[in-house]
Amino acid sequence: MATRWRRRRMCVLVADQVSPAALREVSARGAFLETNARPTLGAEVELRHPEAGTIHGTVQAVAHDGVRLGFACGEHSVGFALAAIAADMSRPSPR
Repeated sequence: MATRWRRRRMCVLVADQVSPAALREVSARGAFLETNARPTLGAEVELRHPEAGTIHGTVQAVAHDGVRLGFACGEHSVGFALAAIAADMSRPSPR
């Protein structure tokens, strides 16, 4: 989702501790978060978005700039992804 309207919405990642995270990508199947947190692979975590709500996920990958989460694809994850995307589209991106 690297379009002009896509901003990196600030979220909260709850793993071993609570950490700020910027939502870079999101879909019904998962998300990539830019964060300094480095939970272990396979860890169950919680992602809190200011407008989309909360979703539980599993850490699928850890990179130098963040983590990839996987979601159980279903109605809740589809709603979460759509709400997160809509929240980004409803405000003009900062320049």
